[in-house]
Amino acid sequence: MKQATVLIWIKTQLNWFIVPLLFSYIWLGSPIQSFSQHRLSLAGDWQLRLDRDDKGIREHWWLFPFPDRVKLPGSLTENGKGDKVTLQTPWVGDIVDSTYFVEAKYGKYREGDIKIPFWLKPLHYFAGPAWYKRQIDLPDNWTNQRITLNLERCHWETMVYVNGQFCGTRNSLVAPHQFDVTPYLKPGRNTLVVRVDNRVKTHLGPNSHSISDHTQTNWNGLVGDLSLLSSSKTYIDNVQLFPNLAAKAVSVRFSLNQPRRQTFKGTVRLQARSLQADAKPLPAVELPVSSSTEASSLTTSYQLANPLLWDEFTPNLYSLAVQLIDEQGKPLSEQDVTFGMREISTQGTRFTMNGRPIFLRGDVECATFPLTGYPPTTEPYWEKIMKTAQQYGLNHLRFHSWCPPEAAFRVADRLGLYLYVESPLWANQSSAVGTGGVVDAFIYQESEEILKTYGNHPSFCMMSYGNEPGGAGQNDFLGRWVDHFKHKDSRRLYTSGAGWPILPENQFNIDSKARVQQWGEGVNSIINKGIPRTSYDWRETTQALTVPYVSHEIGQWCAYPNFKEIKKYTGVVKATNFEIFNETLNEAGMGDQAEAFLNASGRLQTLCYKADIEAALRTPGFGGFQLLGLHDFPGQGTALVGALDVFWESKGYTTPEEYRTFTNATVLLARMDKLIYENTETLRAALEIAHFGASELHDQTIGWQVVDTNGKVYQSGSLKKEHVTFDNGQPVGMVQVPLSSFKKPTMLTLKVSLKGTRITNSWNLWVYPAGLDADAATGKVVVAQRLTPDVIKQLQQGANVLLLPFGRVKPGKGAEVAIGFSSVFWNTSWTKNQAPHTLGLLCDPAHPLFATFPTEASSNYQWQDIVSHSQVVLLTDFPKQLRPLIQPIDNWFENRRLSLAFEGKVGKGKLMVCSVDLESDLARRPSARQLKYSLLRYMNSARFNPTLALDPQQVSALFNEELSSSLPGQKN
Repeated sequence: MKQATVLIWIKTQLNWFIVPLLFSYIWLGSPIQSFSQHRLSLAGDWQLRLDRDDKGIREHWWLFPFPDRVKLPGSLTENGKGDKVTLQTPWVGDIVDSTYFVEAKYGKYREGDIKIPFWLKPLHYFAGPAWYKRQIDLPDNWTNQRITLNLERCHWETMVYVNGQFCGTRNSLVAPHQFDVTPYLKPGRNTLVVRVDNRVKTHLGPNSHSISDHTQTNWNGLVGDLSLLSSSKTYIDNVQLFPNLAAKAVSVRFSLNQPRRQTFKGTVRLQARSLQADAKPLPAVELPVSSSTEASSLTTSYQLANPLLWDEFTPNLYSLAVQLIDEQGKPLSEQDVTFGMREISTQGTRFTMNGRPIFLRGDVECATFPLTGYPPTTEPYWEKIMKTAQQYGLNHLRFHSWCPPEAAFRVADRLGLYLYVESPLWANQSSAVGTGGVVDAFIYQESEEILKTYGNHPSFCMMSYGNEPGGAGQNDFLGRWVDHFKHKDSRRLYTSGAGWPILPENQFNIDSKARVQQWGEGVNSIINKGIPRTSYDWRETTQALTVPYVSHEIGQWCAYPNFKEIKKYTGVVKATNFEIFNETLNEAGMGDQAEAFLNASGRLQTLCYKADIEAALRTPGFGGFQLLGLHDFPGQGTALVGALDVFWESKGYTTPEEYRTFTNATVLLARMDKLIYENTETLRAALEIAHFGASELHDQTIGWQVVDTNGKVYQSGSLKKEHVTFDNGQPVGMVQVPLSSFKKPTMLTLKVSLKGTRITNSWNLWVYPAGLDADAATGKVVVAQRLTPDVIKQLQQGANVLLLPFGRVKPGKGAEVAIGFSSVFWNTSWTKNQAPHTLGLLCDPAHPLFATFPTEASSNYQWQDIVSHSQVVLLTDFPKQLRPLIQPIDNWFENRRLSLAFEGKVGKGKLMVCSVDLESDLARRPSARQLKYSLLRYMNSARFNPTLALDPQQVSALFNEELSSSLPGQKN
């Protein structure tokens, strides 16, 4: 036995003071004596009454039977309760695009069993108070016990009545609602009533993901653990553990509570155990404790010899049992807390975990749960989400304006995922912070609840007030919020808000400047306007900062809807948005192209995300990125921004293996100032490596190859890297490949790999013959800019005509469609029709048009210049059989049949209409030059043989030119 004098900090209800206590550390090899609270589950059948007129409190409903029945835990919608969704449903969330309510094309969807396009449609909807009642038989041995009602997750305000007496109210979106119901219970049969009101109780911002119909639905109910817990009236509470790696110890803070005018003397026993397999028992420690106050706060320390550390690579966990024992040796109260020995901090612009630099590779989780309509409170679904994120190379999740339940933290602890949690607010749009009102108070209330409830979880690494705040006083308020919590609880890092503001108090910043596409940038972004390259980064944005910088909601690149997904909605919501989009696609005659649109747009989406992520990895000292997203967002007009659907399942056009080439802990990079070459040039690629693995690397070999689409290797080599530390964009060496041997247009791939590992990456390149005279391939083709009477006469007499109407497409015929190289950003509905309006291109690479223009079925960088010098043509008025040869994929709200190139018969002749600029500055536009050459070669071949007849008057109506009334074949 070892005696020592230890200072235990004690906080009474009035103040803090230090009490020197003489106690014995007793190191025990045997486990601590088992103790468990008694728990009575309340899951099962409950009575229900919906309070549509909010009169239940005035009429004392808690005193009367309720006519309906539900099963809890669950929501009203899960129980088939609520109202039919109508145009008057009181949604929570902004609807930015009002066209659904006024445009004729949506008319039939506004009638009967309506369909909505802006988010998922609940099967039933109820906004208001709902009253839940059940009978409880109290066990005989619960006499003289403290009894707590636990409601794990509520949405959102609750009132509780026991045996007709009001027990209190709770208003939290982040933590269990707990009520001390001891004074109200009696032996035997008791009546419990819970009133749940899911109307907006505090103006958090209508789009906050904690409450909005955009995401989890505005549900009413009680989910998770519903129970009564009995314990001694003298008990320990709020155990908080603070790891100290330098001291190889964990600081233990907890409260001791007892009835008034009572003195407690006894012992607190502490015993940790490793949760790793085959771990040996750790010693127990006993501390004599005495207190005569109603509530005391105590602090002590527990030593851990050679502790196993927690991080993404080795998520080692411990459990600490804290037990209160009276003088007779009877256990009164116990809390068993899981924790990890880890310290997250910063060094300059780097995050560190246990002193080692880390890089955040994250996704934004927006409370999207289409089967339940609320966040699951059990582990299996969270395990699916988090394991999938890791399979795609990520180590981090951000919870956008909401806090997940306990199960999410437990799974993240076990898997080694870094979590960034927000209070449940997006105080913008019509809300604000820093006003001194109830919103500010609610932020502090919920922040305190989050830390108290989930603060011990090692996965809980970062926190902010919420998302993208508004308010003139936000900087002062949020600066004080950050200061308050970083001094109160040092176990995690704090920032003001996701997106902004950057404040001197922030321990790290989340900002949107460092991404490929800015909100409102349209087709003027790097990926749409600049030449295709992989050499840009964000150092100009971040070089002046002194704390880590995380790029905010990068990506937001859309793919076309996957209509096979509709059948997955077997829960509380239906994808009527997808149903509308599918129906309008079929009405436009393109229903058979849905799968092709999905795959082509998905391949472009993948390319765009790769560009965004690799730019972050190339930036020296960069802190991390948060995607929006790896999976889809079902609201805000429907934002199909994920490689995965809202169920966290693949859409089929990319794989975890492909994503990991540019998202993993170690990523090979290539800086290239251009991706489009002529064969008189030399390919130059500066290879780099971004590495944030478990340890540094030494004596590495990076192999490289330049291969064609058939896998033929044209040149290869290797480079040595003696020391790979933890950093972005570490130089490896230069690859230089002369391209003079490529006499024909060729698509190449630069492949790199880290020897002895599965770490690879690749980039596509294109080489075109220099000095090519595209017009030399004109042959017998008549090239025209306008469909003049003379041109039509030649067509009718059998000529092959290439019509190049670029710059003259009429409004209403395609001029209004903003085409860009990139995919749609977020979606056109929520962004007020922000450009681009298209989702890339669809073409058939086997078509003879592309015989000398290498392409895939989808857009790649060789199309960037071509698309940037083009106009879309609308084929709505043409026969549905007319399919473009180069087809821009329209956004799903419009589903227009678009074209950059289509063909048909006119009389005896054959017409090709290409609305790409194939005439301007072709000497410096090798892709456009090669496309024109390939197109002309095709038109001079026997394979140019369109069968669909076109009306020249109809073709001419697309462009700013009028046909003469005396055209050949036309009546005056």
